[in-house]
Amino acid sequence: MPTLRFQALKETLNRKPVKIEEPARRSEIFSSNVFNETVMRQFLTKEAFENVTEAMRTGKKIDRNVADHISTGMKEWAISKGVTHYTHWFQPLTGTTAEKHDSFFEPLSEGLAIEKFGGSQLVQQEPDASSFPSGGIRNTFEARGYTAWDPTSPAFIWGTTLCIPTIFVSYTGEALDNKTPLLRALQAVDNAATNVAKYFDKNVKKVNATLGWEQEYFLIDSALVASRPDITLTGRTLLGHSPAKGQQLDDHYFGSIPSRAIAFMMDLEIECMKLGIPVKTRHNEVAPNQFELAPIFEEANLAVDHNSLIMDVMKKVGERHNLSVLMHEKPFAGINGSGKHNNWSLATDTGTNLLSPGSTPMKNLQFLTFFINTIKAVYDNEELLRACIASASNDHRLGANEAPPAIISVFIGSQLTKVLDELEKVTDGKLSPQEKTDLKLNVVGKIPEILRDNTDRNRTSSFAFTGNKFEFRAVGSLANCANAMTVLNSIVAKQLKDFKVEVDKLIKDKKMKKDDAIFNVLREYIKKSKKIRFEGDGYGEAWEKEAEKRGLSNNRTTPQALKAQVSKKTIALYKELEVMNQTEVEARHEIELEEYAMRIQIEGRILGDIARNHVIPTAVRYQNILIENVRGLKEIYTDDFTRHAKEQLELIEGISAHIASINSNVNAMIEARKIANKLEEAEEKAFAYCDDVKPYFEEIRYHCDKLELLIDDELWPLAKYRELLFTR
Repeated sequence: MPTLRFQALKETLNRKPVKIEEPARRSEIFSSNVFNETVMRQFLTKEAFENVTEAMRTGKKIDRNVADHISTGMKEWAISKGVTHYTHWFQPLTGTTAEKHDSFFEPLSEGLAIEKFGGSQLVQQEPDASSFPSGGIRNTFEARGYTAWDPTSPAFIWGTTLCIPTIFVSYTGEALDNKTPLLRALQAVDNAATNVAKYFDKNVKKVNATLGWEQEYFLIDSALVASRPDITLTGRTLLGHSPAKGQQLDDHYFGSIPSRAIAFMMDLEIECMKLGIPVKTRHNEVAPNQFELAPIFEEANLAVDHNSLIMDVMKKVGERHNLSVLMHEKPFAGINGSGKHNNWSLATDTGTNLLSPGSTPMKNLQFLTFFINTIKAVYDNEELLRACIASASNDHRLGANEAPPAIISVFIGSQLTKVLDELEKVTDGKLSPQEKTDLKLNVVGKIPEILRDNTDRNRTSSFAFTGNKFEFRAVGSLANCANAMTVLNSIVAKQLKDFKVEVDKLIKDKKMKKDDAIFNVLREYIKKSKKIRFEGDGYGEAWEKEAEKRGLSNNRTTPQALKAQVSKKTIALYKELEVMNQTEVEARHEIELEEYAMRIQIEGRILGDIARNHVIPTAVRYQNILIENVRGLKEIYTDDFTRHAKEQLELIEGISAHIASINSNVNAMIEARKIANKLEEAEEKAFAYCDDVKPYFEEIRYHCDKLELLIDDELWPLAKYRELLFTR
């Protein structure tokens, strides 16, 4: 009997939910471990407080002398809460977070010591950058990297460490992280959106991009995960036969949350409250043992930081509950994968959501302006949007079960489609009084009424309008939101800049009134971007053929999708907006290609190891049992034994055939890997792993899964799907 699997099952079945003591009111602990405005008023001088808040609002640099006052206040607050260390918390291009802890402790002469944390330590640190991905930005002798404080994202306490959110740049100044380009993109969309918003409200001085992410994940007992080398090392199952019951009865979705899962969620939410992460929603997702949590909308930079932080917190809280949190986009074949829907909008400093209709035609014209410009931005940059959510793990999810396809499209619903159809008919040039009346009364004026009962019902659209925001659903659950948010805010910023130039030109050259000019430009955008809109209820071959007719891309694999990252168009876009220079763009492309190849390489090695060291030996062991059985039947029945041993002989032959196929395919995969490893160019290697190595995975898996069905259950060494998905 394979003791590890059954020992894990026994351990799992004996688990009890961890008891969690919830506070009477969560609002009382919210942000208790965050250096927010309330805390700053208590621990900072008036000058220091005003400097920080101004830096948060406008991005103004903080004077080094003032930084000393801020660091002193921050240190005193942290020590009062039992903190002993501090760290610059940053997001390198590994997709995770990074930190190097330093103690406040500093020795003096004559055996004395003090707790010290100065302004220079707050504002800038110098962690070694040599082992972080750089894509060729730095040489070995320029291994230094610099972290610099981002005051727009408040410091927080995790454990006994004060964490200071920072950007991470190279010795030569290029961004080595996900936060720096995001901050630049947010600045670009702020400038562009503010200029357009002034058409409708002169009082607008700032526009913030907002983000509400939804994090899907699986909870699997840690003992069961430990019995699966593939989950342990890759985050997903590389083999495993689907159980008789999966998600087909829809009995898990929004159902009663299992007791261990709810205990985990309560514990997690308490930690989130302390860290100022406004988690609001929790529920069962579609697949067995799959769940989701979602917060209230926040400013995009802070929301990205909070998502990066919560992914780390979830794993640590999971350990307390003996649960492994799987965030891989497709940990199990045949059932729903996990996404991270990014709900995005734009909000003014005057309190207006620019993607929410209002009570007047003017407010609705403002809504239409930002709504149509966003659709146009997606149409013009659909390949770049596809590239920003590309990864080896997300490739498994896109187009499978209820996930969005690899083709980027926009879903707005039939009612808003009719509105755009009406606007498309607007006369070229100045509007007649009758047209203005019709637009105000019959089209623009009725938008709030239209949207009231017109919620999005297409759950598989990659980019959908859902009432007062756009939902970018193709983002993977394992991804850092910063990548998608950098691209989305950049393309919208570029589009709004172009829109303002066109409108101003009509006002100046054609002497048009502002509304006439706006309608004329919007009409052309509706016509040009019509191909990106898809109102179908589902996706498949029919949609792929239709998308091809429309000229939309269908980049199914990551190496193919990533080409858009380094196109002349993309480089020009980032250069114009000052989001990234060419070196930074090309470095990121190189890093993502290298990561793709390495992930497929790791999966190939693990699959070969499991197939040869777990599956085949187990199959041979069971085959020997069958052979002994046949020998016994032969001794009893002599010449007539084949009639009595027919099924056993067929099983022996079937097992032999599967073993032979596994072995030959593993050998062929290894040879393909050797060839790919000799390739020096990152793109060439990524394509080799994608096209020449990865195809063997399914063939090897097929034969391993067939053996799982044939071999005695008590001999099978790996936890099965039914155990992973239904043992709670």
